[in-house]
Amino acid sequence: MKDEKILSSVKDQELVKKRRDQIIKGAIKLFKEKGFHRTTTREIAKESGFSIGTLYEYIRTKEDVLFLVCDSIYEQVRERIELAVDLENPTIPNMKKGIRSFFYLMDDMQDEIVILYQEVKSLKKESRDYVLQKERDMVRLIEKVITASINAKLSAGQVALLANNIVVEGHMWGFRRWILQKRFSLDEYIDMQLNLIDNSIK
Repeated sequence: MKDEKILSSVKDQELVKKRRDQIIKGAIKLFKEKGFHRTTTREIAKESGFSIGTLYEYIRTKEDVLFLVCDSIYEQVRERIELAVDLENPTIPNMKKGIRSFFYLMDDMQDEIVILYQEVKSLKKESRDYVLQKERDMVRLIEKVITASINAKLSAGQVALLANNIVVEGHMWGFRRWILQKRFSLDEYIDMQLNLIDNSIK
């Protein structure tokens, strides 16, 4: 998160991260139950386990919470993929390992993904642009993994489309869970998606 996006009066960065993680967890629960607009910052503070005064030491507005959710998703995707994929020695199995790791993370973060899809339209233009840029950053990260792994088997346009498909397929596991998760286990879903990716590369 860029410092200028969400200001904090607390200087201890470890404490800031701990408190913001609590805020994200509390807010996600409330946004899921009540929606973004009907949730108050006072309710977020209570659900997070501290006073409204303490909450405002770590965020300025309710929109800041969606920034935090968005950044949390992107940073975890980046960390998971960087751990799973060796870009110095990229291979297609290596790439699949990274994509599988991405799908597992999307399973862990289903509620966050659903809320972002539901609430991004509620944000002011500047805030919405920031969230959408993070989405583009996520796609570019996956493009980088694909490009490094397949040795120019696809054009730049094909790589871009494949990367967007992977991101949407990961998100879809959460926002269409009412049907997909009744029909497939997570591993079945991932295996089928990886088979489709194999066909795209071939």
